[in-house]
Amino acid sequence: MDTVQQILYGFGVALQPINLLFCFLGAVAGTLVGVLPGLGPTAAMAMLLPVTFGIPPTGAVIMLAGIYYGAQYGGSTTSILVNIPGEAASVVTCLDGYQMARQGRAGPALGISAFGSFIAGTIGVLALSFVAPPLVDAALSFGPPEYFALVCLGLTVLTFLAHGSMIKALMMAVFGLFLGTVGIDPITGVQRFTFGRMDLMEGIGMVQIAMGMFGIAEILSNIEQTIKISVFEAKLKGLFPNLEDWKRSIGAILRGTGIGFFLGILPGGGAIISSFASYAVEKRVSKHPEKFGTGVIEGVAAPESANNAAAQGAFIPMITLGIPSNVVMALLLGALMIHGITPGPLLMTQHPDLFWGFITSMYIGNLMLLVLNLPLIPMWVRFLKVPYPILFPFILLFCLIGVYTINNNVFDIYLMIFFGIFGYLVRKLHFEAAPLILAVVLGPMMEKALRQSLTMSKGDFSIFFTRPISAVLLGVAILLLALPMIPRASTREKIGKLEEGK
Repeated sequence: MDTVQQILYGFGVALQPINLLFCFLGAVAGTLVGVLPGLGPTAAMAMLLPVTFGIPPTGAVIMLAGIYYGAQYGGSTTSILVNIPGEAASVVTCLDGYQMARQGRAGPALGISAFGSFIAGTIGVLALSFVAPPLVDAALSFGPPEYFALVCLGLTVLTFLAHGSMIKALMMAVFGLFLGTVGIDPITGVQRFTFGRMDLMEGIGMVQIAMGMFGIAEILSNIEQTIKISVFEAKLKGLFPNLEDWKRSIGAILRGTGIGFFLGILPGGGAIISSFASYAVEKRVSKHPEKFGTGVIEGVAAPESANNAAAQGAFIPMITLGIPSNVVMALLLGALMIHGITPGPLLMTQHPDLFWGFITSMYIGNLMLLVLNLPLIPMWVRFLKVPYPILFPFILLFCLIGVYTINNNVFDIYLMIFFGIFGYLVRKLHFEAAPLILAVVLGPMMEKALRQSLTMSKGDFSIFFTRPISAVLLGVAILLLALPMIPRASTREKIGKLEEGK
């Protein structure tokens, strides 16, 4: 069955009424999450994970994916009207989007944002449909050593691209790997780090950690900030960009789509880096770069296209290799594993309805978002006026109920609160939570691959370097870890020579 036939099969799955409903709910929830500053797709997906336990796996993945790419749409509304990014990837949109609103062009800014997002999202899904199957075929040749090396590279790239200190990111990743070992050893059956508690015998749940680190910590971080939201009072007329706007934007949309999709595939890339990179490219190719930041429509079209294309590209390594490229994909991976489904090369053959139904649902989801976004903008503006003291208690209550319903166990609430306080404290100390979450998800896979590899080689570690693919992947990981030390070494040599000269 070729790719076109598989896509048609996927539409048959995605167009089932129940899956259409889940796609709609995910798109609406994602847009709302993107609109409300202080929340994001990570926190929303962490909070909604318990809700998906009673949903069929295909519907659960469709809904969670809708939240992710829906948030990329919604984030532009606050960036343009309020100058506060509703989602981290929409930071760049503030630069020109808000200036357009102040010039009375909020309508075209919101319109090109919606249309650019739709075009980029659709092209991204098309690329995903045709790129994923060949990657699956290549991944089938991977054995335990290759998977161990791939996980090592994924964690290394994420820490290398961390916004803050690489040492701090590595510390969080190592702590995440430790948390992944809590519970019963899968091979020997011995309890590890449970301290005799029955509640820890199955390990520390990824949902409890994620809801604490992103839900509770997000609330605590926002409570101490006095964010005053003043919506720019502009008449939202002329939402459809004119011909001149399209002439100036179409190139930016296509370039942003290409940049976003490529960077979205890379571990640690994602929508944030993609939006900044596309904005920088547009400024470089523009004949009038000095006008960027004063309200040029290209400055809205490029980053909004890039962050939506990146959202589609990020699914490729997760569904083909079982390796999440960012923390949102780690949550989605965790959701599948909770349903007893392991993403990777065999997903397409073992669960074709989920694989192709999920991919084709994104075609439908992008169309839904275009239809929803433009007419519902006035309603999203009203949501922006909800005071935070009213909003956050409801989010906290939802977290408490959600985590309790996983196992009907009060201990899960204690765990969530602990990781919420821990997440808040590490934010204050400028540690990132993403490496920890990825390590918690990938840690058991990494340990399993390591032990299988050593069983194959009878304890000989050279198996990782005698197999070409794993040797290359580990070599790149080691190089990335060594790169930050190279400038320091050269600096020390210069200092030593100066001292010798004296």
